Amino acid sequence: MVEDTVSRGQGLDAHLLLSRGEGFTLDVPISIAPGYTVALLGPNGAGKSTVVAALAGLLPLDDGHITLDGRTLDDPERDVLVPPEDRRVGVVFQEYVLFPHLTAAQNIEFGLRSSKVSRAAIHEQSVQWLDRFGLDGLADRKPRALSGGESQRVALARALITEPDLLLLDEPLAALDATTRVHLRRTLADHLDRFPGARLLITHDPTEALLLADEIHVIEDGTITQVGKPDDIRLRPRTSYIADLAGSNLIRGTADKGIVTAGSHRLHIADTHIAGSVLAAIHPRAIVIDRHRSDGSPRNTWETTVIRIEHYGDRVRLQTGDPILLTAEITPDALHALEIDEGSVVWISIKATEINVETD
Repeated sequence: MVEDTVSRGQGLDAHLLLSRGEGFTLDVPISIAPGYTVALLGPNGAGKSTVVAALAGLLPLDDGHITLDGRTLDDPERDVLVPPEDRRVGVVFQEYVLFPHLTAAQNIEFGLRSSKVSRAAIHEQSVQWLDRFGLDGLADRKPRALSGGESQRVALARALITEPDLLLLDEPLAALDATTRVHLRRTLADHLDRFPGARLLITHDPTEALLLADEIHVIEDGTITQVGKPDDIRLRPRTSYIADLAGSNLIRGTADKGIVTAGSHRLHIADTHIAGSVLAAIHPRAIVIDRHRSDGSPRNTWETTVIRIEHYGDRVRLQTGDPILLTAEITPDALHALEIDEGSVVWISIKATEINVETD
């Protein structure tokens, strides 16, 4: 076996080619620069877990290559296959996979135990990571005595303490309840921002991908169907699956007494108690489009311009311009009846009850 010399700071460059079972082939090119977060977004069975297993060294490639910071980890043609423990890849699994017989501190220290670092230095580092993740009072607790959010933070600290060159996050928030997920998403975002290596977030949740990733790679049936910035994916989906995936419009703003202020625009919401920085989600089908101002009850009504029209079978997606960039969805018959073209002036109406709001 041959190995390339190490050259730090180049990030991940990979082309994953392998077959699993009958009829499934993975063909995924992926590159991630240091300090950059890529989300691999796709449905169950699309190949996301296979990508994790290949990058972590649990599944060898049939063809292609994996290069991390200039060091070849897997290249069948050159007979290179670096074992998992030597890859400098940190993994946080969906179920966290904490060792049940070890305490939180011992779980965090585990990745360093095979290194040449002294036991005293390992303990000192674990104390620092416990404090960094707000776990300092839980050092002696075993996993069964930890909440889902606490277990997630222990798993993330265990992955980061080894200072990996690549951080793999396999559905890191999926096992959490909705309230904990919102809080931990912010914690995760903060720690990702401070991690200098390449980061790959595996998820089926478009909200996670849109909020945490610098770039999104959509995977369907083992292949990448679209790559782009979060707004590119949300506003210009290329397949019906991605159009569904893009789902809600996400708007950051500030809530106060039933009003969300986003830039110069104000949205009325049903929840009059929520306050502070929020995310407002509006599904494209909840947006009513008309050529004239509605006489109905929606409190959110304004005039705008259609700047893009895209057809997806029995659905049409309209992108509207200022004051808030939104994507609405109507039928082809409605598009024809309303005589809407790109550049048409239209009126938008949204019921306050159709705007879902959570703290940001």
